[in-house]
Amino acid sequence: MKRKPGGNSGNVSKINLLLSTNSEYNWYPVYTNPRAEKKAAELLLQKGIEVYLPLHRQLKQWSDRKKWVEEPLIKSYLFVYISVQQQMEVLTTRGISRFIYFSGKIASMPQRQIEQLKLLLASEVDLELVDRKFEKGEQVKIIAGPLMGLKGELVNFHSQKRMILRLDHTGQAVLVQIPAVFLEPLI
Repeated sequence: MKRKPGGNSGNVSKINLLLSTNSEYNWYPVYTNPRAEKKAAELLLQKGIEVYLPLHRQLKQWSDRKKWVEEPLIKSYLFVYISVQQQMEVLTTRGISRFIYFSGKIASMPQRQIEQLKLLLASEVDLELVDRKFEKGEQVKIIAGPLMGLKGELVNFHSQKRMILRLDHTGQAVLVQIPAVFLEPLI
């Protein structure tokens, strides 16, 4: 069988393109086992993998004392800066559960989003992460704080940190600002 001169050059360039793509580094969100974020990050660093675990200071209250502690901003998540070849090394690290997938592919994050997250945490603003998005007009119940048990309608929200409720408990419209974590939707 005769080969054309340069007949494989198309295949070689495809292989080179594939290899160059695979050796690029990207940020990937990784899901950890519950309460294993710090230990998993430490083990990844020991393997020489760049890790970003966003932490924020939080005042914790125990029955006998209060203490400032650094807690993960996003529970059970951390971010790794790796090439595709290092994905298995990350997955075999104790405390790591899985990569996050989007549309059937392992999700990556742009560098600027990681930088923005770092900048946000460096600014030391009061942050609070809420798993649920509330909508205007939604009926909610206050589940914590001094107004616990009252029900109302979500009138407006400036952020997930501060929402304005119209409380119907009194039969009059009373607007109250309340953190989103103090609310749950009425079913």
